[in-house]
Amino acid sequence: MTDINFKASLPTKSKLVSQSEPAGDNDGTANAVPYDLIELLFFAYRDFTGDPDDVLAEYDFGRAHHRVLHFVERNPGIMVTDLLGILRITKQSLGRVLKQLVDADIIEQREGPHDRRQRLLYTTERGQVLADDLARLQQKRLERALIGLPDGADVIVRQFLLQVIDPEARNDILGLIRSSYELKD
Repeated sequence: MTDINFKASLPTKSKLVSQSEPAGDNDGTANAVPYDLIELLFFAYRDFTGDPDDVLAEYDFGRAHHRVLHFVERNPGIMVTDLLGILRITKQSLGRVLKQLVDADIIEQREGPHDRRQRLLYTTERGQVLADDLARLQQKRLERALIGLPDGADVIVRQFLLQVIDPEARNDILGLIRSSYELKD
């Protein structure tokens, strides 16, 4: 009996990018997802992070600083151990970045109310301004991207991004996003 292989394709209204040859699997078959989606995601990420990169360069900061600042601003009082879990970086890497942010008066560390060894992180006034400026740049880029799409497209974009995340991490991430959103409102 012959195997029947179906090649999944994504419906498109028009070709935005000329599609390069799809990468092959080890067995010689083509991947189901067009290779240009990988490239589009790469370039979208490059530009999405590029706007803040220019601002961060003025402080001699990079993307690691941005990620730390973002999650501390969105989760005031976050513990260092929780931040390590979110970012999936080593304690040494976080320590280096945190020291620079603390020295620049962007983030402050406070003792826990019940355990003095516990380190809770907060943005300073200066840090809040920087975090807001960086978020505003990314919000503008997303608004420009969504403006030409049909109503409700943001729901589909959220679904897509959630599906890119590892399945076992999705609920934790949704909880984090919801709780940080509720803190800001």
